[in-house]
Amino acid sequence: MISKFLFNNQYLFDELPQYDKEMLKAAMQNKNYRKNEAIFTDGTMPSGIFYLKTGKVKKYKVDNDGREQIIYIYNTGEFFGYSAILSNESYGDTTQAIENSVIAFISKEDFLKILDQSVVFSRLLLKSLSHEFSVMANLMTVLSQRTVRERVALSLLILHKKYKLNDAEDNAFITLSRTDLANMAGTANETLARILHDFRQEDLIRMEGRKIQLLNIKQLTHIANFY
Repeated sequence: MISKFLFNNQYLFDELPQYDKEMLKAAMQNKNYRKNEAIFTDGTMPSGIFYLKTGKVKKYKVDNDGREQIIYIYNTGEFFGYSAILSNESYGDTTQAIENSVIAFISKEDFLKILDQSVVFSRLLLKSLSHEFSVMANLMTVLSQRTVRERVALSLLILHKKYKLNDAEDNAFITLSRTDLANMAGTANETLARILHDFRQEDLIRMEGRKIQLLNIKQLTHIANFY
């Protein structure tokens, strides 16, 4: 199922008791981020956690050759940056806004204080960390064992879920840049362009400029080689 490749922690806020939600809201400091602006970078020490109010953020690592590998795309309503604080280590990746975004910052001091006071929040964070590790392992397996065509199909299916406005909407448009899509699938831009052209010729996708719409999810699922 697609869920084993899809990280999402929106439930962290949604499942909290009202009192715990109010504690988090009171500690939040909003900041506007422009498209392509970094939120934090690999190797820096954390000073707090982040909550994505509107927009989308990519989480990625850069290899020794300078190539970017996108790990996740965060959606509105998700927390990020908390694993570094919980492990008392520097950030192990970089996050960057892929569209204009509003992101709330919660200081490390406030975050740890809320954790002490909220048993539910602590439990949900452990659940999220476990899920994140599982998704990471599944994605690394895909990158090392699947063909490029399979990886591109899987990336499109993951992004389709991320760009859907609600569960009933199947006509979502993916607006991620071609470079980011290539980095997510672990391939070169030229190879991605050829595969997208093939998918369009096969009536699997529709493209309007940089926007991509999935037309045949069942066949893309078959190409991605997972069920």
